[in-house]
Amino acid sequence: MSQIGAPRGRTCSRSPRSRTLRSVATLTSAVLAVTVLAGCSSDEADEARAAAQDNAPAARDKVADGGTLRWAVDALPTTLNTFQADADGTTSRIAGAVLPSLYTIDERGRPQRNPDYLESAQVAETEPKQVVLYKLNQQAVWSDGREIGAADFVAQWRALSGRDTAYWTARNSGYERIEKIERGKNDLEVRVTFSKPYADWQSLFTPLYPKQVMGSPDAFNDGARTTLKATAGPFLLKAIDRKNGDVTLARNPRWWGQPAKLDSMVLTAVARADRADALAAGTLDLAEIDRSTAERISLALRDARAGRNGAQAALAHGPGASITPSKALKSWALAHGSDEEKAEEVQAAREKNQKAIAAYATAQDTLAKYVVRKSLEPAYTQLSLNGESGPLADERVRRAVARAINRRELAESVLKPLGLPADPPGSHLALAGQAAYADSSDALGSQDTAEARALLADAGWVPGGAVRKPVEAGTKAGSEAEKKAAEKKAGEKAGETTGETTGEKADEKEKAGEDGAKTEGAKKDAAKDSAATDAKKQAEDTASDEGLYIVGDDKPAGRPAAPAIGAAGPESGTEILAPAAAAARQSAALLARAEALDTGTGAHAAQTVARTDKGVAGAYAPRGTAAPVTAPEAGKALGKDGKALSLRFVLPSGPGSEALRAVGDRIVRMLDAVGIRTEVAKVSDDSFFKDHVASGDYDLALYSWPATAFPATDARPIFAKPEPASDGSLLVEQNYSRVGTDRIDQLFDQAAGTLDEEEARELVRQADARIWAAAGSIPLYQRPQLVAARADVVNAGAWGLAGPRYQDIGFKKKETSKGAERTP
Repeated sequence: MSQIGAPRGRTCSRSPRSRTLRSVATLTSAVLAVTVLAGCSSDEADEARAAAQDNAPAARDKVADGGTLRWAVDALPTTLNTFQADADGTTSRIAGAVLPSLYTIDERGRPQRNPDYLESAQVAETEPKQVVLYKLNQQAVWSDGREIGAADFVAQWRALSGRDTAYWTARNSGYERIEKIERGKNDLEVRVTFSKPYADWQSLFTPLYPKQVMGSPDAFNDGARTTLKATAGPFLLKAIDRKNGDVTLARNPRWWGQPAKLDSMVLTAVARADRADALAAGTLDLAEIDRSTAERISLALRDARAGRNGAQAALAHGPGASITPSKALKSWALAHGSDEEKAEEVQAAREKNQKAIAAYATAQDTLAKYVVRKSLEPAYTQLSLNGESGPLADERVRRAVARAINRRELAESVLKPLGLPADPPGSHLALAGQAAYADSSDALGSQDTAEARALLADAGWVPGGAVRKPVEAGTKAGSEAEKKAAEKKAGEKAGETTGETTGEKADEKEKAGEDGAKTEGAKKDAAKDSAATDAKKQAEDTASDEGLYIVGDDKPAGRPAAPAIGAAGPESGTEILAPAAAAARQSAALLARAEALDTGTGAHAAQTVARTDKGVAGAYAPRGTAAPVTAPEAGKALGKDGKALSLRFVLPSGPGSEALRAVGDRIVRMLDAVGIRTEVAKVSDDSFFKDHVASGDYDLALYSWPATAFPATDARPIFAKPEPASDGSLLVEQNYSRVGTDRIDQLFDQAAGTLDEEEARELVRQADARIWAAAGSIPLYQRPQLVAARADVVNAGAWGLAGPRYQDIGFKKKETSKGAERTP
């Protein structure tokens, strides 16, 4: 199995269950298969509605029979096995069209039983053990004519249980909890018995592979990479043409459900940067696009509505827009002048310009046949803060970073120009519209420059600190001097119980006599700011020479200072770069469909203190801390023990990242406003995730996580507390911020082990509140989903939280089409 590796810090799982490696860190796109959210009735979920779908819905009788849809994908699949580490979005798209999905996702991100495969599925017994009874659709058969049955369930369970290491599987969450699978009363019934309760049982067996694929390690590891011996969906895998870069899916003649409207779908590999040209050439019918391409299509549509053809558009805003009458006259004169050399040069330039105008005119005429469909993608972009070592190992510094950032401003800068909802996500584990969504961000607090400065001051980062003589050679955050002072301070707190850092034991009681305005929930979170605990944690943050890779050992404090960005450096030199498709595939590999969870109101258990920003206890510096608020001090670089406070901001350098660059620049400015300098490092797309994010070689990074229906399963590896391995390395699973607590892990485990849906959601909400308080990652905005589609393509586009229904995709019948008719 190929893991997203860390040469100096291991990201491998510490249990078969965690091999789920939720490494779909979405850098440019996220493909939501079946994992999105189990429904519940939450008032907050009703209030925070999902962005509407924009997929041109049409009744099947309004859709033409036949035709071929040309659909852009990022790349041809390296494997057809979605359970392998290098599976990507194309793998998932093919699987969704040709393999059984026992559960599909609706527009609110809830799993729904798929009647094409299941007549029913329910928990039939809970004592002495959980038993799920599946009743299969009696018409469901594989393409070879064999009925789908218990043998396929058994083969998939054995392959993914983790018991046989000969299977190179990237994820197996839930399958390791299965004790046995057996035939029910007849061939159409499958009984699955679990060794311990599993709340997310609906996440299993989707997609379901035939026993021919799962039955042996060779078939699983190698055979399913290039072909599928049997399929059972509305489409068949007809051919993979690696020379021309496309995959052809054809209508399945054995399909027992509503037949596919299309004769075929051709998935064509087109890089994101090349899609505008492909659309302009008319070689695609459907393609996910970036903002610049969407704007060009919108411009072409405006021209068409205004009665301007492509040639007129080229002169209005294309290559001919800069040609004035005087320039044209001068150019003609030079082209026909006596200076033959000059005339030849000008004639060549005129000819080149005329070709450019003609090409632009043709492209605009073609682009006017498309529309842009938009919604919010089931994924959010986050700022990750590496808390393993260095300044960010101190939770006060992480909180200061979070409190310095105006998340709403960032969300609006990305989404408002597109006309999309711009509320920043309030949860790491659910998106607006999902049933369990609740805004838990109050556990950390909103943007507040003064609070951010106060937190930094309390952590010892003050103006002028970079030039002060260290108290002790090599002293850094969590120094011995700080430790002694903190212990002394802690000793003066009579009756105070020992709290956990970053909300690790948020349920422990605070000292007697705490401010009466704080509720019990707030007291629990406030305990994590115990100075004694901070000192202990920081004192352990020292360089290691025994094999444990300490990210802070080679961070900015230990290398020559880079040019400052912001008040102390040239803003024009800021180069913040965004994730690109190659990096996206790097993470999408693990296919844990690692979709960020949906939770609810857990954060509200901790009431807010009487402050205007409504943050809870624990998100502030101790009362009475002086914050540097004067303009002269704010402009000074912060330091501590002779070291400047500088964070290394690592981002990929791929194309098509204009929007993320703008977000990065805003973040740099916001941090500079509180005295935090940033050193922006550009790295290649191929190395960004593997060599930097996964290995911990960064302080700050921007990347995205997709959403999920099954939080307790899919989100746990993202936020699991890192633990040292026996060989001295660090097991971080997919927790690339390296920030976690035992309590968060416990809450996820409890949520996965209860069959009470409301209890499970509440446990996940509590976990989310603690994740916010730990400040290891800051959700910024839900990603925009922009799709270019031919005007007559229906039931396809920006699906939002839902998944495609492949058999309904097609073209409008000609007699009902008001737009341009599709070409054969």
